[in-house]
Amino acid sequence: MMFVQARSRSVLMGLDNHMITSTVPALLCRVPCRTADMTARHPRDRRTRTNPHHAMPLARAGLRPHHVRQRRVMRRSPVRQEDRPRSRRRVVTRATQGVPRAATLPADLTAFVGRQSEVGEVRNLLTSARLLTLTGVGGVGKTRLALRVASLVTGSFPDGVCFVELAHVRDPQLVGESISAALGLQDRTGHASLEAVADHVAHRRLLLILDNCEHLADTCAGAVAVLLRAAPHLHVLTTSRQVLGVTGEQTFVVPPLPTPEPDGPASLEEVRQYHSVVLFEQRAAAVLPGFRLGPDNAESAARLVHRLEGLPLAIELAAASMRTLGIAQIQERLEDRFAVLTSGSRAALPRQRTLRALMDWSYATCSSQERELWARASVFSGRFDLAAAEAVFADDALDSSLVVEVVQGLLEKSVLVRQGDVSGEVPRYRMLETVREYGHQRLVESGALSAVRRMHRDHYLRLTAEAQACCFGPQQAEWLARIRGDHANLRVALSYCLTTPGEVEAGLQLAVNPNHYWVCFGSLSEGRQWLSQLLAAESGDSRARTAALGSHAHLCMLQGAVDEGLAILEDYRRAAEALQDDSALAWTQHHLALAAAFRMDLPRAAEFFDEAMTRHRTLGDLAAAAECMFKLAIIVCLLGDVDRALALAAECRELTSAHGECWLTGDALFAQSLAHWQRGDRDAADDLARQALRLLQNVNDHWGMALCIEVVAWCAAATGKPRRAARLLGILRSLWDTIGGSNLCTAPFMCEGHQQCAKTLAAALPEAVRERAYQEGAALDIPAAIAHVLEEQPSLDPGEDPAAEPDGPVPVKLTKREREVAELVAAGMSNKDIAAKLVIAPRTAENHVARTLAKLELTSRSQLAVWAYRQHTTRS
Repeated sequence: MMFVQARSRSVLMGLDNHMITSTVPALLCRVPCRTADMTARHPRDRRTRTNPHHAMPLARAGLRPHHVRQRRVMRRSPVRQEDRPRSRRRVVTRATQGVPRAATLPADLTAFVGRQSEVGEVRNLLTSARLLTLTGVGGVGKTRLALRVASLVTGSFPDGVCFVELAHVRDPQLVGESISAALGLQDRTGHASLEAVADHVAHRRLLLILDNCEHLADTCAGAVAVLLRAAPHLHVLTTSRQVLGVTGEQTFVVPPLPTPEPDGPASLEEVRQYHSVVLFEQRAAAVLPGFRLGPDNAESAARLVHRLEGLPLAIELAAASMRTLGIAQIQERLEDRFAVLTSGSRAALPRQRTLRALMDWSYATCSSQERELWARASVFSGRFDLAAAEAVFADDALDSSLVVEVVQGLLEKSVLVRQGDVSGEVPRYRMLETVREYGHQRLVESGALSAVRRMHRDHYLRLTAEAQACCFGPQQAEWLARIRGDHANLRVALSYCLTTPGEVEAGLQLAVNPNHYWVCFGSLSEGRQWLSQLLAAESGDSRARTAALGSHAHLCMLQGAVDEGLAILEDYRRAAEALQDDSALAWTQHHLALAAAFRMDLPRAAEFFDEAMTRHRTLGDLAAAAECMFKLAIIVCLLGDVDRALALAAECRELTSAHGECWLTGDALFAQSLAHWQRGDRDAADDLARQALRLLQNVNDHWGMALCIEVVAWCAAATGKPRRAARLLGILRSLWDTIGGSNLCTAPFMCEGHQQCAKTLAAALPEAVRERAYQEGAALDIPAAIAHVLEEQPSLDPGEDPAAEPDGPVPVKLTKREREVAELVAAGMSNKDIAAKLVIAPRTAENHVARTLAKLELTSRSQLAVWAYRQHTTRS
């Protein structure tokens, strides 16, 4: 570090105070500046001329007149240096006393990959926030992002950018000295106080970067508060796993790099769209010269970075392992990622050389209670809420009242990440898998794993029981959505019950509550799998086992496996009789009716449904009685008794509406729709089917939704809209696939109408046109498909000429950029992804999307995706 020597001061004795102020920084910093060249070309500009009386003292000081001109011009107009290589860029601070230049920004040793949208957002935030903290989990790339942004904004800070590395500082009292040293300050005692730093920056336009503040958060917060009060033009950018908590602090959570989904794009071109994959390829090539991704290894690399959750440090450590391991071998060893990812750079900080050292660093910054919750929360899979955290945290030794404070601490330290809509009433949290696995190892070491897993299971057992109690009422959809959101944790709890001696009965209870959960979750196959395993592990008659037998039989029938379902149903009936369980015996009649309906024995199905309805009414189970009622309405409708069907459906709607229930209300609307179809009233049938669909989508009942879409497709075919009908049948096929019925294209009792619709389309459309429309429907995801069925978007059909496809795309004038944005939305990209892809600001991407939606008169991204797909297929 350079300091002003006495000799230099004596040389400058011939300068007045103004000249010292102007020339000393130039003498010390020697900053190359393009404005100096500019002023040299304009000698007539009086503001840049040098007083001839100062020429001799300047010469003695080793200065030339352009140094003075350079300094004055810099004061008037900040110099932007974005285009200069960072290795040549110097960070400058002005001084009124002899102060040398501040430290230069650390040069990048490796290429900066991706993050265009994050860089743009952070730059925008720096324009309005005087204190900005980049936070996030360890290894996510906070420091690299801060340095990247700093290198691009130097022109906005005429007094320079000062970088302060605090990772090696352990003594809080040395924070002020570290800042002053980076600024080049030192008093006669060899130490510069924070007050001296405040005096120094008081009138400067300076960006101060404090890197790695988490272990000194309180001290850094105090120092930053002092400096910001003293210097109105100072901006501070900090990186920390924990927010500082200073008034006016703006936080930016640095996310992991986006990764391909495991079942997503697998081609080399598609995989390389993800910066996490590009990072792995570049870093692997650095340690294994000649390494490149190709068609043979692109999919493996995509799976690897997905398992590493896009965490840059983990990806770099995995790439370093390519010296000795292949991609597949690294993946196999990721079950213990802390043992595999240990080959970091020797030049890196010690805590960044291995994944374990990185986590150890974070763990050390936590309080004892935060460490305890970190370990215990590792039993969760995916997201969890505050009530769940309280359930696993509170015991005889730990007070549940502390959970909010401890969760807040873990959020501030980036151990936990808040998920979902920030405006939601019930926030949910999660940990990155790397963080979770570290906590899990700590929990195993403590010997408390089994006890905490049982607490976890007990919480979800209580939760599902409560959901069952509230499932016939106004909170039905809310509870079912909550349980669906906790599905990953239900799997963990079920696994615990299945693998722990003495816990199978609890697992059976968990698997059947709330009623019909596996239907609304949309995975009948998974429900059958859990029930089959649990039933095989538990013998004897109990109410829990009996209920599980009934649920298993029901799921089999819904998937068309009627024979298997009937065999299980016989065991269910015997168990119900042995226990004298009247409710189970009533459900036996319901399941027998369903089997008869699938075998098209409609008179017998009507008899069984009627008997089941009567029994449930006698027992006071109104929800079960209403379920049997709407199903009986469907059967008698198919038998030709339309009037009775409408009366039963109306009675069911009256009963369910009185309780504020929506699932069975939607089913009753479907029964009415089917009855109106049988009467030949196509408009009423179509309208009622769509009303039913709106309700059933709230509970995610794919089975019921499929029946509604079936009727809407029939109505479209019957009213001269064959292309729409073909597209609806494609949607229907895709929906049945999600249900898991291998031999189902519709419910068996709907087959006649389905076949008639197909014949109508075959006569109305050429095969190529019909197949194209069918594939367009099948390609839509569920939200886009439902929006299309409900016609909550402009029709994809500019006309319904059945003999030909439309001549061209829908005549909407979009700019080239807007069409490009539409295609990227159709590819599933978020605004951030689009900004990164097109190298534009996220706000600009957002505006492009909004303008495109407005031009097309669309209201959602799903609708825009459908439109883009249609344009693509038409051009093809």
